[in-house]
Amino acid sequence: MPRLAVFAVVVCVLAVAAAVVAFVEGSFLGIVWVLLAGLTSNMAWYYMRKAKAEKAATARNA
Repeated sequence: MPRLAVFAVVVCVLAVAAAVVAFVEGSFLGIVWVLLAGLTSNMAWYYMRKAKAEKAATARNA
């Protein structure tokens, strides 16, 4: 798994945890954490797909 994808997954998990804590405490700031979790999950998906495509391209050319 690419390093940037790992970092994005870690940030996503932390953002989800922060959102849960914020909502439990009654803060609407949790909405921001949910949006950040969505963004980072999309980043992780993008970087994993990009690495997979690059690996397939190098295997085809070799």
